[in-house]
Amino acid sequence: MRVIPMSEESYLKQLEPSDAQEMFWLTDTNRQYLREWLPWLDYTRTVEDTAGFIQMTINQHNNNQGTHYGIWYKGRLAGTLGVHNLDWINRKTSLGYWLGAQYQGHGLMTQAVVSYMDQLVFGSWGMEKLTIQAATENGKSRAIPERLGFQLEGVLRRNEFLYDHFVDHAVYSMLRSEWEEFRSSKMD
Repeated sequence: MRVIPMSEESYLKQLEPSDAQEMFWLTDTNRQYLREWLPWLDYTRTVEDTAGFIQMTINQHNNNQGTHYGIWYKGRLAGTLGVHNLDWINRKTSLGYWLGAQYQGHGLMTQAVVSYMDQLVFGSWGMEKLTIQAATENGKSRAIPERLGFQLEGVLRRNEFLYDHFVDHAVYSMLRSEWEEFRSSKMD
């Protein structure tokens, strides 16, 4: 299990089977809130469903295809982030994330994305490009790449089916050189 510090009150921890109960509780208590933008909630009905997801992320890690981390704040799981796949040949990947409603407004997701990019994406993995997609109307998710200097590459029309309708996705990207420049000018 790998831990990446973020602040005195928060850190990233690689998801493990013992996190299933906490993660399911966070998902279940935020079901209505998360449902607006996440398509997988109908497939997460029990702790066992969450445990299956966590096992899938462990397998992904063991197959060198990325990893998912829990975002921990004041001792509680606040959300998760992880990559969808690692394209080792082209040195690129795509990041997804979510946060419980009660943890919004603390800068947690911005800190989490920065730490994940520094330590893993552009750090130990040595990727050249990271993309983030978010529904065009999902202002909170779009604010993360915009705040961190990602470039808007375009919009994928009718890209995701959310229960009863399609949504368009804004696609953002960050190149390693852009991240290094952003980090040195804005964050250090």
